[in-house]
Amino acid sequence: MQQPTAPELEILKLLWQKQPLTARELHDELETVLGWGYSSTRKTLERMGEKGFVAVQAQGNKNSYRATLDKMPTLAGFAQDFAKRIFEIDGPLPVAMFADSKLVSAAEIADLEQLLQQLAAAQLTKPVDSGEP
Repeated sequence: MQQPTAPELEILKLLWQKQPLTARELHDELETVLGWGYSSTRKTLERMGEKGFVAVQAQGNKNSYRATLDKMPTLAGFAQDFAKRIFEIDGPLPVAMFADSKLVSAAEIADLEQLLQQLAAAQLTKPVDSGEP
């Protein structure tokens, strides 16, 4: 699965908290975070729709957006990828690092822990690419 970019993740985080939202509502809430014009927000939402990250529903003359990516698998994938690429950690991540998160509830921590363990196990069983044809 393709991972969202950093700006796409900001949009998804907002949608996970309150959805559906229009492009204007998303833009107004994220303008200071992303520093974009409205047209960039709309173009990003269009691309996210093409990737299957968001669903669009017409409401009169406005479109509203909903996240189609599940929050916990997406966050677990990001955390595992970050740990592997940056810190070269192949094992499961300690779930305690998410305890003070504003994005993850206490009830979601157990799901996250299970997903992180599954991702770590999958990484350990992946064959190593030797780079030879």
